[in-house]
Amino acid sequence: MVDLNSLNPEQRLAVETIHGPVLILAGAGTGKTRVITYRIARLIERGISPQNILGVTFTNKAAREMQERVAKLAPRSGKGGSRPAVKGQEPGGETQASASARPTVCTFHSFCVRVLRRYIDRLGYKRNFVIYSESDQLGAIKKIQSQIVAKGPKIDPAAVLSLLSRYRNGGTRAAAFADPGVAAMAEQVRSRYESALHACNAVDFDDLILLTLRLFAEHPGVLEECRARYRYVMVDEYQDTNAAQFQLVHALAREHRNLCVVGDDDQSIYGWRGAEIANLLDLEKHFPEVKVIKLEQNYRSTSTILTAANSLIKNNVRRRAKQLWSAKEQGAKIAVRAFESDEAEARALAEEIEFARQIQRIPWSDQAVLFRTNGQSRALETALRQVDIRYHLIGGQSYFDRREIKDFLAYLKLLVNPHDDASLLRVANVPPRGLSEATMERLLAASHDQKSSVYTAMLNSAAKSTLPPRAQESVAGFAAWIERTRAPLSGQKLSLANWAERWVNEIGYFDDLRRSEKDPEAGESRIRNLRDLIATLNGSGGAELPIERLQTFLEDLTLDTEREEKGPEGEAVTLITMHSCKGLEFPHVYIVGLEDGLLPHARSKEEGTLDEERRLFYVAITRAMRTLRLSYCTGRKKYGQSLPCYPSPFLKELPNHLLELADERGKKPVPIESGKMMFANLRAALG
Repeated sequence: MVDLNSLNPEQRLAVETIHGPVLILAGAGTGKTRVITYRIARLIERGISPQNILGVTFTNKAAREMQERVAKLAPRSGKGGSRPAVKGQEPGGETQASASARPTVCTFHSFCVRVLRRYIDRLGYKRNFVIYSESDQLGAIKKIQSQIVAKGPKIDPAAVLSLLSRYRNGGTRAAAFADPGVAAMAEQVRSRYESALHACNAVDFDDLILLTLRLFAEHPGVLEECRARYRYVMVDEYQDTNAAQFQLVHALAREHRNLCVVGDDDQSIYGWRGAEIANLLDLEKHFPEVKVIKLEQNYRSTSTILTAANSLIKNNVRRRAKQLWSAKEQGAKIAVRAFESDEAEARALAEEIEFARQIQRIPWSDQAVLFRTNGQSRALETALRQVDIRYHLIGGQSYFDRREIKDFLAYLKLLVNPHDDASLLRVANVPPRGLSEATMERLLAASHDQKSSVYTAMLNSAAKSTLPPRAQESVAGFAAWIERTRAPLSGQKLSLANWAERWVNEIGYFDDLRRSEKDPEAGESRIRNLRDLIATLNGSGGAELPIERLQTFLEDLTLDTEREEKGPEGEAVTLITMHSCKGLEFPHVYIVGLEDGLLPHARSKEEGTLDEERRLFYVAITRAMRTLRLSYCTGRKKYGQSLPCYPSPFLKELPNHLLELADERGKKPVPIESGKMMFANLRAALG
């Protein structure tokens, strides 16, 4: 017997409503996964065979979690079958004995692989088809592009592949703002790409769903077999489904009508990659008899945080009304603070995180910093490194792991010490300057023979003589450039930032970054990253000679990286983008960079996605369990220059009585007991 006494009334209603179409509107922190797993267990208990149940979600991790929870809840024996396990039976396969029947809980793609492995021969493929990885797909695109004569700049294959994916999944809105050149190339490539994969008996991830839909359309008998097998369909995170995924679900459930979808339109934040919020908002168009059940009791956050979130999201007109509430305490007010620059914001944040750890005994792992764009992590990472705070970055690449940063640092190391082989080999042909891999391999072999550095081999006439004439010219030119560029480092006065900007421009590295990216904005983002780092060169070290200042700069970065890697495993502050934080929760949350142009993003006004930006802020706010701190900058550096910034208009949508300016909070007297505890913790920290 599945015990439902631990569920609140709305959760229980959702679990017990097992027939017909159901929409479970599960607000943030309302126990969504718990409801889904209890519902599957309830279906089995009510005599529905586990093999007739299909649960679909977006990630393997979520599917595994549901499988494990259902396994603990479902009875081992009884009417309708036994304890469910990981795998589901193939559609159309032999009926298993009830003792081993299992519900199918998997991702959209996993489900489609099961169907295609059994039936794909009806579409002219062999059943042993291979699934192409992204690198396989890019290889196919490159080969096709090489056969197409096109005028204008070279189109990046990754951009073409990305746009093709959006087109094929029906994401018309997602493709609307594509670069015209990329769009034109995608149109030329599309049919050839699909034919090339078919010829290799290969499919890609998009094909898994699209070919299943084609199979259902061209072979109704296959669809009928799948419908007969999966008579109860549940879909998690329904607000994130795209047009193709909606068609798949609708095809399976249209006749038996036993469809349960779980989601929250207020947390729909993936429109840019094809998610259609209309799938959830317009469900009644396809299932007029749908029963809507709202889960509004939040088990995560304080009432203050939830009231702020509710006030924000109600400004989105097209949404399903819901009001999150909590039985928890009111909680602390939301702190709001302004800073003159992103560096000042990052330094203050680092101080606050460490104060919380040392004095309030809040571990790093209980604290998370949320931000809108990957580029914002630079100042944050730098500040945390400087005070030895361990962190891990989720949903974005570490600033210091980005290609443009690694290339630039390798150039600096090379110019400080030309005999640094690792740095020289990294940038020898970046940007391309005629130093091919074959050329560098010969020089490396010569350096081994001579027991010298690669740079010494470059200067050695005997080693160079083994190379073709054009390669010899390239080697000589690069060696001369190194000597010429590093010469000013020995002088007395030099602006390192101006010096670096000059030679980065001279070698065409900025242009190379633009060419290498699939869209212009991504290229400009890389250039901003690099120019921000260049701007910090002048503040490095107090030595007289430029080369000594440069050495100090490089040493500090290296030591910071080593300190970060040696920190205790698991005990770290989380740095995370707002898009990556959905589904997570943290006791103490800092949301930084709340400025107009960052949130809402500057693109949102021209693309008409302001509502999605507001939903993104809503998701960020509802990650916080106990305390929430918001901050913005009045100035932000771009290309080394500070530009004025203005607070996000979303801040005005939060109730004033729930906000507390950080300066005002500092003037309030500390309660006696809190003060005693702080001093006790301070003494413990000092000694």
